[in-house]
Amino acid sequence: MSPTPRVAIVTGAARGIGAATAERLASEGHAVAVVDLKEADAQEVVDRITADGGKAVAVGCDVSDADQVTAAVDTVAERLGPPAILVNNAGVLRDNLLFKMSPDDWDTVMNVHLRGSFLMSKAAQAHMTANKWGRIVNLSSSSALGNRGQANYSAAKAGLQGFTKTLAIELGKFGVTCNAIAPGFIETAMTRATAERMGINYDDMKAFKAKEIPVQRVGGPEDIANAVAFFTGEDAGFVSGQVLYVAGGPLD
Repeated sequence: MSPTPRVAIVTGAARGIGAATAERLASEGHAVAVVDLKEADAQEVVDRITADGGKAVAVGCDVSDADQVTAAVDTVAERLGPPAILVNNAGVLRDNLLFKMSPDDWDTVMNVHLRGSFLMSKAAQAHMTANKWGRIVNLSSSSALGNRGQANYSAAKAGLQGFTKTLAIELGKFGVTCNAIAPGFIETAMTRATAERMGINYDDMKAFKAKEIPVQRVGGPEDIANAVAFFTGEDAGFVSGQVLYVAGGPLD
């Protein structure tokens, strides 16, 4: 079934997984709102999409700010049309061991990942339920299973899985599905920052991780974008409330 052109919002879309996802959805024929903290950063992705013949707009928004989220979704609806697809990808790291982790480290991660996904989903679902069609995809992580030095991040990513399942239950009767993708090790600026924090050479980290992964390579942003394309597609209407680990092997 060929995709029906719709309006998509991707948060944290100026780089990495978000950018790859925005470009993939644009290639599927969707009009894409590239949302990031700074509009100028998002514009670079928009320029690539439009250069390839796609339709996209850049929107600056702090997803943890309720007023900014409302304004951003209103802007998308005015400029592109009512959003039918939402990918909650925006995220930050404030890694530290528990005894060193500050309340601000905890709050910042929770606010962006969890509060941000809540605010964006609440704003976008009003359009989806009205039109009886919608797709929400939340970016969780393999860190939801626990990861040293990431009590905040792990808790937020695990929380997103419960959030996902609840939205699937609540919104299903309106034709809206909600699923989560939990990436394993993906080569991004965020994982590079993790290596730097740990004082490890990034190439060495990737080589070590690849040996641990059954498919013998680390992931790329496009691997996650491919999964998003499935969940947001016409043929995925009977798939909801699922958590898909995209990690090159099985994870529990």
